[in-house]
Amino acid sequence: MEYLIVDGYNIIFSWQELNALAQENMDSARMRLADILCNYQGFKKNTVILVYDGYKSKGNLGSIIRYHNIDIVYTKEDETADQYIEKAVQQMGREVSIRVATSDAAEQIVVFGKGAARMSARELKLEIEEAEKQIREITEERIKRGKRRNSIMDNLPPDMAEELERMRLKKD
Repeated sequence: MEYLIVDGYNIIFSWQELNALAQENMDSARMRLADILCNYQGFKKNTVILVYDGYKSKGNLGSIIRYHNIDIVYTKEDETADQYIEKAVQQMGREVSIRVATSDAAEQIVVFGKGAARMSARELKLEIEEAEKQIREITEERIKRGKRRNSIMDNLPPDMAEELERMRLKKD
């Protein structure tokens, strides 16, 4: 089992399109990132945990929300996303494969020291784009195969197809 832990705000502010969306509406940027990661998880079949800081929210107890096929964590008051990620990596131990997506250099060093692989926001974006490309190719191939499979005429030799067409139209 592979885990991918994503530092949400770090990714939002690192990806140009999400950063622009965040300038307009932060909730929309958070949901867009969650949707992107849901598609990615569906293809990769890994466990995705998206972490957002909640440390500045007075009285915030923190929460974990199951959103489709990923978990979204909002940290509690006085807990940063970095602290949550470090604790999660420590608790999971070195027996499982963990990657942490963040461009925060200090955080990358800490999680690497705790046994997680690190990836930058740019690397995550490239990996997601490659997965989306593969999904498109698989979908297009399935559509092509499906069209051929649904038509008997497409799978017959030309002379036999012509004969059946004549019979259908009652031509001699």
